[in-house]
Amino acid sequence: MDKNQATGLILFAAVILIYSIFFASGPEIPEGETVAITQTEAIDPTSSFEPQDVAPIAENDSILSQSRINTYGVLAVMTMGTEEEVLLENDLIQVKISSKGANVKEVILKEYKSWDMNPLDLISEKSSQMNFMIDTKSGPINLNDLYFNSSIDSSVDEEGVKTQTLTFSAATESGQLTHKFTLKDGSYELKKTFEIDRYSGVFTGNSIAFSWDDQIKAQESNLAESKRQSRLNYYTASGSFDNLGAGDDLEEEAIEEPVKWISFSQRFFSAAIISDSTFQSVKITQSTPTDSAIVRNMSAAFNIPLVDGKAGFTFYFGPDKYKVLKKVTPGFEDNVDMGYFFVSWVNKYIIVNLFAFLEKFFSNYGVIIIIIVFLIKLALFPLTYKSYIGMAKMRVIKPEIDELKEKYGDDATKMQQEQMKLFSQLGVSPISGCLPLVLQMPFLFAMFFFFPNAIELRQESFLWASDLSTYDTFLKLPFTIPFYGSHVSLFTLLMTVSQIVYTHFNNQLTTATGPMKNLGYIMPVMFMFILNSYPAGLSFYYFVSNMVTFGQQALIKLFVDDAKIRAKVDESKVKNVNKKKSKFQQKLEDAMKAADSNRKK
Repeated sequence: MDKNQATGLILFAAVILIYSIFFASGPEIPEGETVAITQTEAIDPTSSFEPQDVAPIAENDSILSQSRINTYGVLAVMTMGTEEEVLLENDLIQVKISSKGANVKEVILKEYKSWDMNPLDLISEKSSQMNFMIDTKSGPINLNDLYFNSSIDSSVDEEGVKTQTLTFSAATESGQLTHKFTLKDGSYELKKTFEIDRYSGVFTGNSIAFSWDDQIKAQESNLAESKRQSRLNYYTASGSFDNLGAGDDLEEEAIEEPVKWISFSQRFFSAAIISDSTFQSVKITQSTPTDSAIVRNMSAAFNIPLVDGKAGFTFYFGPDKYKVLKKVTPGFEDNVDMGYFFVSWVNKYIIVNLFAFLEKFFSNYGVIIIIIVFLIKLALFPLTYKSYIGMAKMRVIKPEIDELKEKYGDDATKMQQEQMKLFSQLGVSPISGCLPLVLQMPFLFAMFFFFPNAIELRQESFLWASDLSTYDTFLKLPFTIPFYGSHVSLFTLLMTVSQIVYTHFNNQLTTATGPMKNLGYIMPVMFMFILNSYPAGLSFYYFVSNMVTFGQQALIKLFVDDAKIRAKVDESKVKNVNKKKSKFQQKLEDAMKAADSNRKK
């Protein structure tokens, strides 16, 4: 560049400078455009995780679009920033939280894997969306639109438990908004609080409108069983547990009374939200998608109370383990289906505790199941013994019963009356063999609920079964059998064969004939179809239970002689020859006579 060119450029620059100082007006910004805030004007959302003070933003220092100001008012400056993701984790869970909205984006359970052995992400950004709406004088806004600074702190309590606190803050000259997440070691509970400091007259509502939409991902290989066990559960402030059913149709419900907690519960895991007080105006929805990777679509919308500018609640992200859930909040253990009230007590107070105790000494769950069978059978042995003796008494008096059938076979009422008289004389009760079996039924049916929901069996192998929490595929069929499936479960076959053998052996000990005798062979075949797609652990339990019962009855037979039982029956016959009828027997006979008389009329 020569001297003349340099002089020309200098003169040109001087003309532009003089013009801009003395003649040009302030910059015009077309409507709808935004000028970014400088680093000195706003809180940097990419600041370090070290605790730091939040510098207030001068609300009139930022140049924002009019539409943004109209929507967010003095909070408009908080809608500009850069999103970052912060990890908060302990020994059990890893939570990813975004600085935009201070919202949970992803939760990974460290102790578990998905069915294909990938990390188990209970919720993810793609499948889960939470929104926090709050009323302001400019109208409702979504807190997810605001950017926050993050800082993290940790402390240790008196018991030596480490607690981490992740804080997200944003401030202007009018006040400050703060989100805090607290996570303790050894816990699946993530505590969250939200606080409004000052902002007088800005926020007009007394609650936060929260909504949560979640596509429940398939974490198990057996999709049908996962759908059957998935529920949207809730617990009211009055202490009532309820849920939306497991049907495939769209289900919606508006809950009139306040709710304490809501849980998106799949077969073995739950993502839940628990109120510090109660949730109001709750609406829940559930549907089943066609996508095989999704078990259920669940959503909940409700109001979280704001008291003095503060709101708090707790997330639970973890396994549906009964003893763990019971410590979270009242009623939370009901996320695990323990069965109807007449069998649930067996699971809650006996089986759960047995499993927890035996887990300390045994790592193989097949062995644990065998031990539990032996312990239960040992405890119920007195009932088994009484049942055997009762059936033996009925067996030895069969000749007398046959005589009555020949004599009164055409008169059913008379036959029943004479049978009752015979039983009274011989000191034999027709229900003495059945009643002990009925008393054992709660234990039998309790397992039908326990094993499909026992996370302890998840991905635990035994013999040829790779996972005791689902069916064992011994043989894959090239076709599907209705109500059975396209596979053969060997544990279910073994259970069926053992039950048929047991029925045959039992029929030799009883006086059952005709349809009642054949019913014992039909039931095992029916259960073979029902249990073929149920957990292998359940079929294995029933199989071992049958085998132990064989052993018990063989042992009893060694010490029980039919001749001695016959002698006791004859002895009772002599004692009761002049025995008067009891009031109950008399009333029963009178009722039978009245019924027969009415029938003949």
